[in-house]
Amino acid sequence: MTVIAGTVTTLICAVVTTLIIIGVHNQAVDYRREQASAAGLQLVFLAQRGEVPAELHSPQSLTLQVLNHRGDVVAGTPRVLHGPRIATFVPDRTNVYAIRELCPPAGLDHCKEVVAFRVYRPEGDWIVYTAAMATPWYVTTSLVTVLLSLSILTILLACLRTWATVDRTLVPVSHIRSELTEITARKSGRRVTVPENRDELRWLAESVNATLDRLDAALERQRSFTSDASHDLRSPITAARAQLEEALMYPEEVDWPQTGRTVLQNLDRLQAIVTDLLELARLDAAAWRGDEIVDLGAMVTIELARSERCKRIVPHILDDVTVCGDRLRLVRLFTNLLDNAERHADARIDVSVLRDGGDACLEVLDDGAGIAEQDREKVFERFARLPAGKQRDAGGTGLGLPIAREIARAHDGDLTIEDSDRGARFVLRIPSVKRNESP
Repeated sequence: MTVIAGTVTTLICAVVTTLIIIGVHNQAVDYRREQASAAGLQLVFLAQRGEVPAELHSPQSLTLQVLNHRGDVVAGTPRVLHGPRIATFVPDRTNVYAIRELCPPAGLDHCKEVVAFRVYRPEGDWIVYTAAMATPWYVTTSLVTVLLSLSILTILLACLRTWATVDRTLVPVSHIRSELTEITARKSGRRVTVPENRDELRWLAESVNATLDRLDAALERQRSFTSDASHDLRSPITAARAQLEEALMYPEEVDWPQTGRTVLQNLDRLQAIVTDLLELARLDAAAWRGDEIVDLGAMVTIELARSERCKRIVPHILDDVTVCGDRLRLVRLFTNLLDNAERHADARIDVSVLRDGGDACLEVLDDGAGIAEQDREKVFERFARLPAGKQRDAGGTGLGLPIAREIARAHDGDLTIEDSDRGARFVLRIPSVKRNESP
C-alpha cells in the first residue's frame, strides 16, 4: 500500500509540476516579449521622428539595433553597434512586426527572442530589432529546485501517512490473526475480539466468529455422529458376540438354528448401518453427478407396483413431472420415505406427485400420530430416533431420513416436514425441468 501510494503521489506531483512549469514558462515568454516589444515601439517612434541616437541603452538587458533603408546599422546597444545585423528576417509588407527565435543571433551568445519592426521613412523602410533572452523550458533552475523539493516532500509525507494508516489499521487484524491461531491451535469455543468501530474490521471479526460458530457446530455434529455410529455399530456386534459366547459355553443346551438366526439378524442390522454410513459418506463427498431426466410420477408408480406394503397406499400422481438427477438415488429417497411412513401409519399412506411453481414435488403423508413441530428437524439428524420410532422398529438405524434429505439437497432441492391435519407429511421439492431441456 505504501508503494502504491508513493507511486500515485509521484505521478500526481509529476503532472502538477509539469503544468506549473508550462504555465510559468508561457508567462515568462509573454513577459519578455512584451519588454522587447515595448522597447522596439519606443525605437520606432524615435526613428519616425529621426531622433534615434547612435548608441542605445536598455535597462532590461535587451539588445537593440536599428537598420536604415540600405540595411546599414545606424544605432544599437554597444555590443551590436559596430557589428553585423543580428537578424536577416524582416516583417512582410502586410505586417508591422515579426518574431523569431534565433540560436544565437549574429554577434550574440545564447538563444534570443528577436522582434523585428518595420518603420516607414520617405527614403525607404528602416528595420528595428529588439532581442531578449529566450526562456528555457524549465524557466529558471530555482523554480525547478523548489518544485522538486516540494514534490519529494509531498511524496515522503504521503508514504509516511500511508504507512502509519495501514499500520494502525492492521493492528486489529494482527490481533484477530493471533487469537485465531491460538484458538485453532489449542481449543475451540473461544471467539476473536470484535472491534468497537463499525467498519470492515468489525465485519471481518463477526464473519470469523460466525465461521467459528459453524466450525464448532460441525465438530460437535462430527463428535456426536462418531459417538452414535460407534454405539450403533457396537450394539449388534456385542449382541452377536454374547450369543455366541453363551452358546459355546453350553453347546449341548443351545438351540443352534435359533442362535444362528439371531446372529444373522444382528449381522443384517450391522450391514444396514454400514451401508447407510457409506451412502452418507458418498453424499458428503459429492462425488457423483446425476444428469438423467427422471419422471417422478413414473418412478413412483413403478416402485409402488414393485414392492408389497402392509398399509394401504393411495397415489395422487400428476403426469410429466420431471427433474434432472440420479434415478437410483431418487428411488432410495422415495423408498426411505415410504418405509418411514409405513412404520408410523395406522392404515393409510397418501403419495402425491405434483408441481409447485417451478418445482417438482413429492409428498408422502401417513395417518399416524405425526411429528411434533419441535422434533421436525431432529428426525433429520443422523442416528436421531424419537421414542415412538424406537417402539415401532427397534432395529432401525436412524439414517434413513438423513440420507433422504442429503439426496434432496444434492439435487438442489430440500426435504421438509410440513403441516397436515393428521400424521406426518414429508414434502420433497426439486427444481423441475422439461424433457427437451439439456441437463
